Amino acid sequence: MAHPIQIPRLGWSMEEGVFVEWLKADGDAIEPGDVLFNLEGEKAIQEIESIDGGVLRIPADAPAEGETVLVGQVIGWLCAEDEEPPAELPAVDLAAAAADGPAAPPGASPAPTATAPAAVATPTALPTRRPASSPRARRVATELGIDWTVLSGSGRGGRIRECDIRAAADSGTAGQVAPAASVRGVIAQRMLTASQTTAPVTLTTTADASALVSLREQFLATAGDEPAPGYNEILLKLTAIVLGNHPQIRSQWTESGPQPPAADAPIDIGLAVDTESGLMVPVVRNPASETLKALGQSVTDLADRARSRTLAANEMSGGVFTITNLGPQGIDAFTPILNLPQAAILGIGRVRAIPVVQGEEIVPGQQISLSLTFDHRVLDGAPAAGFLSELVRAIENPGAMLAG
Repeated sequence: MAHPIQIPRLGWSMEEGVFVEWLKADGDAIEPGDVLFNLEGEKAIQEIESIDGGVLRIPADAPAEGETVLVGQVIGWLCAEDEEPPAELPAVDLAAAAADGPAAPPGASPAPTATAPAAVATPTALPTRRPASSPRARRVATELGIDWTVLSGSGRGGRIRECDIRAAADSGTAGQVAPAASVRGVIAQRMLTASQTTAPVTLTTTADASALVSLREQFLATAGDEPAPGYNEILLKLTAIVLGNHPQIRSQWTESGPQPPAADAPIDIGLAVDTESGLMVPVVRNPASETLKALGQSVTDLADRARSRTLAANEMSGGVFTITNLGPQGIDAFTPILNLPQAAILGIGRVRAIPVVQGEEIVPGQQISLSLTFDHRVLDGAPAAGFLSELVRAIENPGAMLAG
């Protein structure tokens, strides 16, 4: 019996993705674990492995490169050597897609359940076929504001290439600004959901950053040829340590109410990274137990792969808290939006020089702003303020906290 190859869910809210390319050809012998195709999910392009083995059969009506596909959609078959595949691809069956399909990446979430909107299961709800395009062409189109879906491509079979995008931009024939790209659309939907379904409250305070700046300067002075730990790594580790004393901040809202974390649950923290495609939030695993050097390497690696969109789905999930730092952009304070299903997010502003009164004298000082947004359904202002106050103390005396 032919095994269907289905589009897996790469994120907790993913309902559709963009088919990037087949990595195997029609007629190839496939073993379990072989990589079949690349799929662009909510915020990353990921290689999809096969669970079953057989001969790959790619039908004529399989999705083209750059075409939108739904979670659970069948795009091909794995057959026995002498077996003919079905004549046509079926419409999305949401009930069948509730279990993991025969092609799924490590850490992927299951396909949608029957509780999803019934209209998605009908043939008329299948995505409209768009012209094939390369991932690079789509990225350039987003950068230049070109609606690539109305262009004719010069590649094989009309595939849109980067040169087509740039030619359209130079000639001005594309006209319209490109619609929201997949990442931008996901970000917009999540931000809207967070603002409409939670009770967000933001607390803002400042901390004396003199000791933090001094510690950073000491690292720079002794680093030699090695990268010195930056503010992100120091603040990430301090925040993780303080979070260990505040389980309420790590709680999440569920249908039955606030859900506290398990006693042995890891304290993994998301770190917002600005990329050309939009905001990505890779998750740093257990930063409280890592050295600052190891944290620096991990943060750099995750940020680089976030910008190249090569993060795996499980590297952007599982966090209990998020940090977003706009200090490098010269921002003092701001109101961060919750990263669902988390109950709190910390916004960090720039370290800035300020005059400080010491006794009867005014001396130079350093200050950093902190903005904590929390979901008032999950916790009240007092425990949120308690966490923020302890974090201020940690920042003002970082050496003692980091020394354990």
